[in-house]
Amino acid sequence: MTTMESLVGLVNRIQRACTVLGDYGGGTGDNAFNSLWEALPTVAVVGGQSSGKSSVLESIVGRDFLPRGSGIVTRRPLVLQLHKTEEGTEEYAEFLHLPKRQFTDFALVRKEIQDETDRITGKSKQISPVPIHLSIFSPNVVNLTLVDLPGLTKVAVEGQPETIVEDIESMVRTYVDKPNCIILAISPANQDIATSDAIKLAKEVDPTGERTFGVLTKNADMMLARRKERDYFDTSPDYGHLASKMGSEYLAKLLSKHLESVIRSRIPSILTLINKSIDELERELDKMGRPVAVDAGAQLYTILEMCRAFDKVFKEHLDGGRPGGDRIYGVFDNQLPAALKKLPFDRHLSLQSVKRIVSEADGYQPHLIAPEQGYRRLIEGALGYFRGPAEASVDAVHFVLKELVRKSIAETQLAAAANSSLEKFREESKKSVIRLVEMESAYLTAEFFRKLPQEMERPAITNSKNQTAASPSPATQDQYGEGHFRRIASNVSAYVSMVSDTLRNTIPKACVYCQVRQAKLALLNYFYSQISKREGKQLGELLDEDPALMGRRLECAQRLELYKKARDEIDAVAWVR
Repeated sequence: MTTMESLVGLVNRIQRACTVLGDYGGGTGDNAFNSLWEALPTVAVVGGQSSGKSSVLESIVGRDFLPRGSGIVTRRPLVLQLHKTEEGTEEYAEFLHLPKRQFTDFALVRKEIQDETDRITGKSKQISPVPIHLSIFSPNVVNLTLVDLPGLTKVAVEGQPETIVEDIESMVRTYVDKPNCIILAISPANQDIATSDAIKLAKEVDPTGERTFGVLTKNADMMLARRKERDYFDTSPDYGHLASKMGSEYLAKLLSKHLESVIRSRIPSILTLINKSIDELERELDKMGRPVAVDAGAQLYTILEMCRAFDKVFKEHLDGGRPGGDRIYGVFDNQLPAALKKLPFDRHLSLQSVKRIVSEADGYQPHLIAPEQGYRRLIEGALGYFRGPAEASVDAVHFVLKELVRKSIAETQLAAAANSSLEKFREESKKSVIRLVEMESAYLTAEFFRKLPQEMERPAITNSKNQTAASPSPATQDQYGEGHFRRIASNVSAYVSMVSDTLRNTIPKACVYCQVRQAKLALLNYFYSQISKREGKQLGELLDEDPALMGRRLECAQRLELYKKARDEIDAVAWVR
């Protein structure tokens, strides 16, 4: 059978480790983690203020060591861990917050409890859920862990918040509500037990009484109480035959055996919780990535490894192995055509606008045949509208690439050194698409206009002297009429439409070549070039992380270490025969 010392001692060690990590039960730990503390069986000491809780605890220990006074004396949970040592060894106490100091003077233990309470709560009468851990090593105790909770009260006194009654009860309930909690309900012997605050609360949370021990106290000096208690039961005609099962010493042994029994019965469920928590933590740590290295060599290796991982993930996003790259096609297939259709060519080529532009182009001398300068100005003005959709396409592709970089960084935990490179690619892409528009403006396709119907037809007529002369054509007669300008607008519109079709195909080519292709080919080289310029501390700057992420990773790693150690210890102890 598993030894009582090993099981209770195991729980003690795990509880101390949990407290260091901020998991101390009472519903106050980090809700993002499963509470291992709350899965561990424990004994909670519950009673009203001045009910004699301190007397019971000191009687179990055999020492005066707890602060005394009126009102709320226990303002923080006191986790009292008793360790039985060999006969003849010296008694001493240790606090978790002072691990290297041993107290042999128990008056100093009392003072330290008071000082440590004040450190968190101040000199006020406030309470705090953060526990104080006290371990007592003595040959006169049994292996046992008890949690002394603030005493229940019915009214607030001067210096206490108005909610103190509810606050204390809420704290106590967070302990005693747990099915793994053994309730030690303390009631003063000189009061009607029917009015006991502790018994009333115990009945609410443990109606069957299976995990409740009721204790009547006399509120006397500890040593005197022990002696009188022993004398009374030894000499009592009514209880003499039960003397061996009466008193605080028997209570301690009974609690110790019961606690050991509960621990043993809960081991399977504790292991299940631990294994589940280990799996969850390992998955989360895998997702967050490994901690940042400290030395330069390891940092360089980490950075290069992360760069390669980023490059792989980023290309998968672009090429379809991961979602996101299809949004670039959406820019070319939807946004660009829609933007081209919205260009204000109708306004630019309206009859009034064409008349104005052609007339301005002619200057003081009207054109003779076709208004070439007017055509050029109309076309150049129309083509200028293409700059907006061209630049918007570049910006839209740039935005998609930045989003894919952000996703890739999140999936590889690489600090973003890519944005400046993407900005460079965007600028090159903008130059290219604007160059495409300007090229269309710089050299018009003359062949297009040569294929247009001639505006002027000159049928020959013979005069009286058999000489031919050109007769006025309808076009000449309508040189400055509306029909003339409508033909110009129609011709320019057809030419602009041809250019629009061309740009609709060439702008995506420029964006892909200058941005998408360059991002695939050059981002990794850009990272390498940046890394080669950095040394020492500068390498660390490339690995800068969100402090919240670093803190979370550290918490997870510490919890994982705790759970694995707890699992190993339980495996080593629980099945000892």
